[in-house]
Amino acid sequence: MAVALSEDETIVVPSSLSFISCTSLLSKSQRLLLGLLLLLFVDVIWVLSSELTKFIFQNAEYDKPFFTTYFKTSFFMIYLTGFIFAKSWREQCVGHSSEYQQLKQDVIEDPEDPSSVLSGPVFVPMKNGEEPGQPIVINENTEESSSRSVRFNGVVEVRELSPNEAVDALMARLSYSASIRAEVATRRCAEKLSSLETMKVAATFSLLWFLGNYSYQAALSHTEAGLVNVLSSSSSLFTLMLAACLPSGTSDRFTLTKFIAVVFSIAGVVLVSLSDLKVEQSIPVGAGWALAGSMCYAAYLVLLKRRVDHEDKMSIPMFFGFVGLINTVVMWPSFFILHATKLEIFVWPTQQQWLYIALNGLIGTVLSEFLWLWGCFLTSSLIATLAMSLTIPLSMLADVAVKHISYPFLFYIGSIPMFLSFFAVTLLSHWEEWDPVAQLLNRIVDSCRSRNRNRSMDYTDDGEQRESLIDQPESNSE
Repeated sequence: MAVALSEDETIVVPSSLSFISCTSLLSKSQRLLLGLLLLLFVDVIWVLSSELTKFIFQNAEYDKPFFTTYFKTSFFMIYLTGFIFAKSWREQCVGHSSEYQQLKQDVIEDPEDPSSVLSGPVFVPMKNGEEPGQPIVINENTEESSSRSVRFNGVVEVRELSPNEAVDALMARLSYSASIRAEVATRRCAEKLSSLETMKVAATFSLLWFLGNYSYQAALSHTEAGLVNVLSSSSSLFTLMLAACLPSGTSDRFTLTKFIAVVFSIAGVVLVSLSDLKVEQSIPVGAGWALAGSMCYAAYLVLLKRRVDHEDKMSIPMFFGFVGLINTVVMWPSFFILHATKLEIFVWPTQQQWLYIALNGLIGTVLSEFLWLWGCFLTSSLIATLAMSLTIPLSMLADVAVKHISYPFLFYIGSIPMFLSFFAVTLLSHWEEWDPVAQLLNRIVDSCRSRNRNRSMDYTDDGEQRESLIDQPESNSE
């Protein structure tokens, strides 16, 4: 497997390191750029998925949010076919593989017996263009030796290095920075969750994921889309606060600049959705669903990233496969509850409706959720939630381009702070210690303090001069 570490450095990873993902050997800026591209691509998928969801609810006349969410989630079980086709998945059923156990050793002592470093001999045919068994004449000066010949077997003896020695040989050929990244990646792979541990993580977060998706679908069914978008954008604020309390890395540190960027993003969502907002006399039911969905999504993302802080420590497809399996097994009794309470009457979809639901589930859920979580691991949880808000202006731009719908000028003004906030938080994640707003406020406070200090010093000097002028006539009169 060839991996490009930089523009001038490309290596071939041996089989002992084949379990390391290509993103593990990327630099921080390269990971951030790849994550941004993935999140923007997911935004495009979600815009298409939302349009298809509206079509299913309205044009296809199948307004069943729980049914569609349930079956779209069950499509995650497609990922469990990896246990059939992937050998590494089957090895995780019994724990870590031998390669992982060997990489857990902090110090690898030099073997006393050099033969233990090499594998057993393997004889393979020669590839020198010579026919096996062809005699080769040894030319010497004597007449006796000229009549003799040597016949080879046509095979060569091959011995392979042990996995540890192969890793050391690879590290020796890398640059210093690349070897550091490769060493960290191998240690992360040594801590990779087994299939049983991945199932436990999926069981912990599957309910949060399902509630977040169902709440958003239910909010769209009960209230205006503009209000749902505004309240759903508060997920970035919840993510910022929760990640600051439960950080998974240095990029989750709370800064004043991040807070202002999130506020600007929410303000942009308000401006974009202002044309669709309608003032209601009472609090709509969909508002509660939208807030509940945003909190569930923030909790799901932050807590999952705190439990698994890197994509090398857990197989993302396996995780979603277990999420689909657990939700399919656990959530099916809800059909009877919703049908009995008449909150959602169960109706079996037609063949055409099934086609739309399956297409939306495979692309808008199975593929997009995998890419979105991967992009979250490559960037941060805050960037991932801010990327969700970008689907609002992107969907409206799609309406302008495809449906030729005209929006007010306020929509275009509101889109600017949303995109600026997204890229601003991205820069702040790259330079983690940079907080320009806090630095600016500190400079303002320092300048105000210095001015007050100078004024107090001037006032003290003036007072001393006045006292000296008052004392001088008294001394002269004496």
